[in-house]
Amino acid sequence: MADNANIAVIGGGSWATAIVKILANNQSRISWWLRDSRQIAHIEKHGNNPRYLPAVKFATEKLHLSSNLKATVAASTIIILAVPSAFLKEVLSPVDKNGFKGKTIFSAIKGIVPENNTIVGDFIHNQYEVPYSDIGVITGPCHAEEVALEKLSYLTVACQDESKAVVVAANLSCDYIKAKVSDDIYGTEYSAVLKNIFALGNGICSGLGYGDNFQAVLISNGIKEIKRFVDAVHPIDRDIKSSAYLGDLLVTAYSKFSRNRTFGNMVGQGKSAEQAMKELNMVAEGYYAVKCIMEVNEKYCVDMPITAAVYRILYEGISAKDEMKRLADILW
Repeated sequence: MADNANIAVIGGGSWATAIVKILANNQSRISWWLRDSRQIAHIEKHGNNPRYLPAVKFATEKLHLSSNLKATVAASTIIILAVPSAFLKEVLSPVDKNGFKGKTIFSAIKGIVPENNTIVGDFIHNQYEVPYSDIGVITGPCHAEEVALEKLSYLTVACQDESKAVVVAANLSCDYIKAKVSDDIYGTEYSAVLKNIFALGNGICSGLGYGDNFQAVLISNGIKEIKRFVDAVHPIDRDIKSSAYLGDLLVTAYSKFSRNRTFGNMVGQGKSAEQAMKELNMVAEGYYAVKCIMEVNEKYCVDMPITAAVYRILYEGISAKDEMKRLADILW
């Protein structure tokens, strides 16, 4: 894969916008697919995304904007997916089975495809017969809002073919972004899914009035839960304390920019999941992920008390106060 490969970003949200901003530091041309033609027209005219990170200004001559997914994919060699996992299958539906042939697909999505209960990498492999050597993951710890502010941030780019991870990492590196590579596509992707669940749980605790002391215990147990699960799914030698795992969990659990923490905080304050989602006006991946992970874990039977507690609150209507009190009694 050439270093000057054509790169396309699929998605119109905050993370897609942030990735395009980062790539613009290294690429003279970036293909950017957005569903909404009005959004495209605004970006072309004003140089910013009106709905997400509107303060980010683009040099529009670097952008090839399109609402035609098939054409965007066909013209690119590297595809970066940055749409909510719950809508991925629908978004990619215009692409036929051979549409990704010869392409390298990197997922910047931190969720599970609900129709299949699979991480994005497995979905792309199974649905489009893309070999795993052409599938990668882009993970944090990194919030789109801090990218917009050009705060120093870190990314991990994972692919079983390290040369492809190196190319993407190089294109994402700039003065305020440091990117490193990994070959752990399963561990990094599942960890990115699970950290949203624990951030949501942490938000519930905050909304209920639990302080920093308990939240620290919750999140320290969260990284243990991540390790148990990813070791069961894909047992390789990995350092769970590194930034792709622990770092990503910490920033999502505690940051004021975390939509999952914000969503959980609303639930802890007594709002329904439906009310919280409506007020958030963005997708909280942890809401969808917790149901999928519970179903996936029927195969592995990993001890996951935090995941189970969040699931019972969101999907079984168990009182958040009662469930977190029960969880507090068993965590240490």
